[in-house]
Parts: sequence; structure tokens; C-alpha cells
Amino acid sequence: MQRWRGYEAAPGGWGRSVVTIGVFDGVHKGHQATIGHAVARARELGVKSVVVTFDPHPAEVVRPGSHPAVLTEPARKAELIEGLGADVLCVVPFTPEFSRLPAEAFVHDILVEHLHAALVVVGDNFRFGHRAAGDVALLERLGRTFGFGVEGAPLVAEAGTVFSSTYIRSCVDAGDVAAAAAALGRPHRVEGVVVRGDQRGRELGYPTANLLTHRYAAVPADGVYAARLVRRGGEPLAAAVSIGTNPTFSGRERRVEAYALDFSGDLYGERLALDFVAHLREQRTYDAIEALVAQIAEDVERTRRAVG
Repeated sequence: MQRWRGYEAAPGGWGRSVVTIGVFDGVHKGHQATIGHAVARARELGVKSVVVTFDPHPAEVVRPGSHPAVLTEPARKAELIEGLGADVLCVVPFTPEFSRLPAEAFVHDILVEHLHAALVVVGDNFRFGHRAAGDVALLERLGRTFGFGVEGAPLVAEAGTVFSSTYIRSCVDAGDVAAAAAALGRPHRVEGVVVRGDQRGRELGYPTANLLTHRYAAVPADGVYAARLVRRGGEPLAAAVSIGTNPTFSGRERRVEAYALDFSGDLYGERLALDFVAHLREQRTYDAIEALVAQIAEDVERTRRAVG
């Protein structure tokens, strides 16, 4: 898959293409259906498929301070989109100037002049241009003017629930990682670098990897979880993960700490990922260290069963 920074990166002589556009945070089942449809139609037409997305999240530029929790970091998002068969990932820098681009100019500059769209595939709720003034109906009218088709990809839902990034963020925020996984089509992932903590887990016999996450990462609600710890080039490890402030020790800083089962190596400085499988329990305060250690032992066994 080719990766372009900005639509101006389209090479000279670029032919027609099928384009789909969106933030695609999470690359959830709805996004997968939209991108998959664009890829399939491009193959039918014998042209390239282009996925256009934005960085940073448009909300942060339009309403500073409103950046939503990020479900997939840029590298992970690119990896998932590549796995869907897209030929090109075009990441458009979402600047204040770009946010003011009128809907008609958005279509002319990006879809017509640079990407030479033969077909544009978008979700039914797609909006574009300054103040999100453009919708699918306007895109269709402009398509008739400029000579490209438009196909809407219906929203994906199960049991009456429409899958969206907002819905998945609410699941993660509530600690319902099972519901998030159902909408994503895979476990929710949190990535970060392992940094030194208080070494308290080591003293208790359960050394943990203290994960420093991105400031906007969608970290699940405080609690204890079963997860898979994913290292670059290594086999996934079952991990019991504690998220919170360590109430037994009067902690104040919220942390993500993972105890990797059946592992004795050093993870400091490594960048790794946690794929959340199940919520095990809420955070609790223990009056005695012995009770805490007994609870951790139970968490570990439940993690072993949950992860398999």
C-alpha cells in the first residue's frame, strides 16, 4: 500500500481511482464495510483504491480542546487499512486553513484535480467542507457535474446498535471491552512504552509493566482486565491488567499496569500493545497486603482462563 502525506502527493500521470473518505478512527466493522466496498469496486473497475483520512482529528482543529479519545493510533490505523486491501492511504493534514475549504472546493481540489475519482464511496452520514456543509446529496450533484459516481455505504448495526467510533468510545470508557470488541471486530488495543513505576508489583511477587500511553489514548475505565500483551516480533502473552490509581496504596496518578503471565524478562523501554479481552472486576481497596496478593492470584487465574 502506498502512503501519501497530503493529496498533493498523488504522482503525475495518476489515473482514475475509487476514493473513500473519513476519519476512520477504530477501523471498526462499519469502516471495514465502507473501505471493503471501495476496494472491491476499484478492482471491478480496474483502477486504484484510495482511502483519504485526516490528521489530527478534525474535532481538535474545529473545536480546540475537544479531541476525542483515539481508538487507533496512526500506525495501527494504517496497518488495518492496508489489511483491507487498499492501494493508497492518503493522510491529509487537517489545518485551520483546510477546515475553511468550502464543500465545492473540497470536491474539486481533492477528488477531481488530484485523485481523479471515478467513484466515491462514503457512509450515509458523510459530511465535508467548511462547517460540514456538504452531504451525500451535494456530493452526488457535484459528481454529476465533474463526472464521478457516488455510492453510499449503509451503516453497520447489530441488534439495533449502529457501530460508530462514538459508540465504541463509550463502551471503552465504561470498561465494556467485550462490547467494544464486538463492534471493532477485534479486541480494543492500547499501546505505549514501558516506563519505571513504583516497583510495588515486584515486591508483591507480580512485577508489572507500567505503560506510558498517548495523551488521547482510549484507555478503558478503572478496573482489572484480562488482555493479550503484544510485543514486536514476539508471541502474544496473557496479561492481567490493572487500570487506576492503586487505591490500596493511596495512589493519585492513573496508571496502566500489566502483569505478563509466565514471563520473566525485562520490558523496560519497549513499545508494546495490550489487546483487551475481558473485564474482570472493579478496583478495590484492601486493608491487608495478604488480601491484595490473594486477589491478584485470583485475577491471574481468571486471566489465564479468559485469554486461553
